[in-house]
This record gives sequence, C-alpha cells and structure tokens, in this order.
Amino acid sequence: MYHNFIFLPLYNGLVGLMDLIPGIDVGVAVIIFTCIIKLILFPLSKSALLTQVRMKEVEPEANKIKAQYASDKQTQALKVMELYKSKKIKPFSSILLLIIQLPILIALISVFYKIIPTIQPDLLYSFIDLPVVKPTLLGLDLTQKSLILALITGVIQYFQLHYSVAAKQQKVMTENTLRNGGKLDTANQLANSMNSQMKYLLPIVAFVSVYWIIPASFPQAAAVIAIYWSVSSLFTLGQELYISKRHLVAK
Repeated sequence: MYHNFIFLPLYNGLVGLMDLIPGIDVGVAVIIFTCIIKLILFPLSKSALLTQVRMKEVEPEANKIKAQYASDKQTQALKVMELYKSKKIKPFSSILLLIIQLPILIALISVFYKIIPTIQPDLLYSFIDLPVVKPTLLGLDLTQKSLILALITGVIQYFQLHYSVAAKQQKVMTENTLRNGGKLDTANQLANSMNSQMKYLLPIVAFVSVYWIIPASFPQAAAVIAIYWSVSSLFTLGQELYISKRHLVAK
C-alpha cells in the first residue's frame, strides 16, 4: 500500500514535473514539487496551527482546571477536554497532520535517493517519459553533500522558529502578564526557556543533520533533502506569518 499509493505517486510526480519542463534541473524540480506538496497539505497545516493558537488562548483556564483537580488526573483530563469542546477546539488535529506527513516524508527521502544520479524506468507510469536528469541546482552538484545548502537550511530553520506562532503567542502572553503586574508561573517560565533554547538548538540540529547525519545513510540524497528541508521551512515560515497576521494581530 505504501509503495503503490504514496511512494510511486510522489516518484512519478517529481519525474513527471521534470518531463513536463524540459531542461529543468533536479534542484529546481524539487523546489517546485515541495511547494506543490505543501500547498496540498496547507488546509491541514492551517487547521493544526489555528488549533495551536486557540489552545494557547485558553491555556490559563486549562491551568486553573489542572490546579483544581491536581489530585484526580482522570477528572482533570475530562474537565480539560470539556473546556476544549466548549471552545470548539480539536486538540488532536495536529496529530492527524503528523500521521499524514510522516509517511510522505519517508517516501520523499526514498524518492530523492532513487532519483539521483539516474531515474529508474521500471518505477515510472506508462504515460510518463524518461527525462534527462541534471543533478544540479543552479550549477551546484547535488550528488554530494553541500556546506552552502546545510548553512541555508540552518538559517531558514532559525527564522521559521523565531517567527513561529507559538513563540509569538508566548511572547505576547508574557508581555501582557508582566505589563499587568503579574508574575509568570512555572509553566510559562519553562515555555519561555524552551522557546529560547529551541530557537538556537534546532537550527544546529538541522545543519548537522543535512551535512553529517543524513549523508552517512543517504549520501546521494543529502543535498536534495537539504533543499526540501529549506523550502519546507520557508513555506512554514510564510504560513506562520499569515496565521499571525490574520489571527493574532487582529486580536
């Protein structure tokens, strides 16, 4: 099922794009293809982000419930779920997005690995012709790991985290609490600390992953995965800014 309904459509979609646009190199094809995938998943991503926004808005009420029923975890969980239901919040929508994205991500890694340096004709649908493969991105060789692409991946990851909805919303809540003379509770202090650490840690993880870890297992696909990672993070950044403008600033 995975091979026929996830891997093959993605493989043929990328090869078909290269066949549709003569002369296109693999790097540009991956950028376009990644944008197409992200646009298809955008409704789910938007729903998950909006859920995240709404859960953060009702967090003070949820914390009061947790404190009130601290000794009864079952009742605590039921009361919190009742709160989410009354606010029309679906807390598991982000899990659904993860479940959908995970097999797609795994399939894309396989697609990138099997498309460089040559395309495998036996994996193509009958209506897709075999295109000429140019394993480059604007002259950059994609068959080898790239320090430039690894650095770009890390930088874009940093900005994506810096402007994320969660970080911006946590900052607003912290500023409002302090402005009103209140004190940050342990949960908010921990959230601020985590946001600050992740903003610097995850870009380093991204850089190390695409320059050392991934090349160790997928040497021919490392540079292409770096492109996919960068474009995905850039797309998510745009999505986060859109959500922030439409649903945070307006409030």
